Amino acid sequence: MIQVLSSAWALLLGMGLLMVGNGMQGTLLGIRGGIEGFTTFEMSIVMSCYFVGFLGGSRMAPGMIRRVGHVRVFAALASLISAVMILYPTFPNIIIWSLGRVLIGFCFSAVYVTAESWLNNAATNENRGQALSLYMIVQTLGIVLAQALLLTADPSGFVLFVIPSVLVSIAVTPILLSISPTPAFDTTKPMSLRELLNFSPLGCVGMFLLGGVFSAQFGMAAVYGAEAGLSVAQISMFVAMFFVGAVILQYPIGWVSDRMDRRTLIVIVSLVGGGGSVLGMLLGHLFPVLLVSAFVVGGMSNPLYSLLIAHTNDFLEHEDMAAASGGMVFINGLGAILGPIITGWLMGTALGPGGFYLFTAILFFVLAGYAAYRATQRAAKPVDETGNYVPIYASATPVAVEYAQEYAIDASQDADDAGH
Repeated sequence: MIQVLSSAWALLLGMGLLMVGNGMQGTLLGIRGGIEGFTTFEMSIVMSCYFVGFLGGSRMAPGMIRRVGHVRVFAALASLISAVMILYPTFPNIIIWSLGRVLIGFCFSAVYVTAESWLNNAATNENRGQALSLYMIVQTLGIVLAQALLLTADPSGFVLFVIPSVLVSIAVTPILLSISPTPAFDTTKPMSLRELLNFSPLGCVGMFLLGGVFSAQFGMAAVYGAEAGLSVAQISMFVAMFFVGAVILQYPIGWVSDRMDRRTLIVIVSLVGGGGSVLGMLLGHLFPVLLVSAFVVGGMSNPLYSLLIAHTNDFLEHEDMAAASGGMVFINGLGAILGPIITGWLMGTALGPGGFYLFTAILFFVLAGYAAYRATQRAAKPVDETGNYVPIYASATPVAVEYAQEYAIDASQDADDAGH
């Protein structure tokens, strides 16, 4: 762990600042949209646009990096992010906000691709697992810290938009001045979605459903809070609890997943997540209960992402795992685009804010039911023949997923060698 910090501290610091900026602008827009008088459905379109851009960026970024290099891509896109954040309060228009969200989603996705390839280059086979874990923790802590910064100024003013803009600009400095040399960059040719579906129907369906859950909590939690009449401080705490749950429960669930049939664990985790959603829907008017429900939903949804990747890997040949990463992220991205739109529509009906939790509850329970069904269609692999669980954050690009899979392959092979 110390070796990882010494070789990649600048990258991790820069990514932490970027995540603070991203976490602030996501929650702040949800609050500011209510102040500007935008409807719930209009805000759902704005929030969905981020995932449209993110999906596009994850697919186009590798080509950009190969053409002009890591440094130029990183610096140019970080500058665009900083500029767009200032434009939000200057032009409170639903079309401009939507286009800005597409651009910011695209830029953040490409920045993540760049940073993740740098991180992999800084790590070795021995410490790649620790590097990925540190990366995930830094991402999560950045978003949690962002929620605290929302309390430093009035959301109806400019200051809270200036802070993330400055943080993103500062984030580039340690990365560009301290990381060298830039790594060679290449990506694996992706597996077709039909092939991936044949290998792991549960992995594909689960990733699609989970994309909706994650985008609802990341994109619409602040909108929910504004619609429910929460104060800015309460909204900040509410959004933060999703990510606190994610970082605390990721590792215990991962430990269990390496010791039992992953489909059974997917059923259990999904049912718990659905139960947390029902709790928030029925008793969300009690703020302490609302925080508990957010902790449970976030604590179940993020480990499910890693669980589904690990489960899919169990049915892939080692040489196919990297190729599957792009398809998994693409399927998750499609679900993420639809998540805020459906959530916003449900919240705009007679259900009101409760539509937010109804949506996540339905997705969790459908995932649990489908995982239980799949368990009857194919025999479970013996636990000693399954790959390792590697924590991955749900906003990871195909690059991070591919590197996580490579680590899982190495760890499994090392375990096999030790057994022999």
